[in-house]
Amino acid sequence: MANATIVCAVDGSQAATAAVRWAANAAAKRGDVLRLAASYTMPQFLYAEGMVPPQELFDELQTETMEHIAQARAVAQEVAPEIKIGHTVAEGSPIDMLLEMSKDVAMIVMGSRGLGGLTGMVMGSVSAAVVSHAHCPVVVVREDNPLGEATKYGPVVVGVDGSDVSEKATAFAFAEAKARGCGVIAVHTWMDMQVQASIAGLSGAGEQWHLVEQEQLALLGERLAPFEQQYPTVPVERIITRDRPVRALSDAAQQAQLLVVGSHGRGGFTGMLLGSTSRALLQSAPCPLMVVRHDSQV
Repeated sequence: MANATIVCAVDGSQAATAAVRWAANAAAKRGDVLRLAASYTMPQFLYAEGMVPPQELFDELQTETMEHIAQARAVAQEVAPEIKIGHTVAEGSPIDMLLEMSKDVAMIVMGSRGLGGLTGMVMGSVSAAVVSHAHCPVVVVREDNPLGEATKYGPVVVGVDGSDVSEKATAFAFAEAKARGCGVIAVHTWMDMQVQASIAGLSGAGEQWHLVEQEQLALLGERLAPFEQQYPTVPVERIITRDRPVRALSDAAQQAQLLVVGSHGRGGFTGMLLGSTSRALLQSAPCPLMVVRHDSQV
């Protein structure tokens, strides 16, 4: 992890506050700097086209944005008094701000309401753009996944499917687990694999299922071996399941402090920005979700 700054998007919402708590805890565990980022734009309906808004409006927007920063700083200091905290305030698109910052930082953390969508500066199209195009991993923290004793020290869960981006996600998962002093749970599902077709009709043959499971376990072991060698102190639990990835990963991550997935996995089109699994987990993951793109740098 060459980069040593975690950026957390701030907009004054409860969801953003949950994201700040998680980001501050992550910065403390990793030894990183926390940078709070907020932006403001002049609402178009306040003035006619071609008119220059009065300076008072800009001053009010800047003051409100700095209040959000101050509130977030207080929350972060409460969680991790020892970390260094900076901030960035920009006028204009939060997408442009966050994507530009993503070139030089370890991760971007954003808040989410969960099923209701992402809020404020991280709402809808903004979140989709940042998660899909950021140069670093993006962590989405839902409002209903507060930082607590149960999840503060839980494992890091990662989905492993053999794709290149999954390998990148696995690298991030091991690095995060080492920084946090916890274990990794590697989940491999094969509901959608070609092996399904080859053993169709053998669902009653328990021995056949067992053989396939052992083959998949060996395959998972091969994929994890380089990371286990690189991080020998990180405990690893392997889960092989004949289930849909979203459900399997959600089940494994019930008490996790982080779930890591690739932006799109095996079988996804190269041009796809987000696969079906990562999109679904953004709404339903039981813990903070890190989405890793193929060009993310560990």
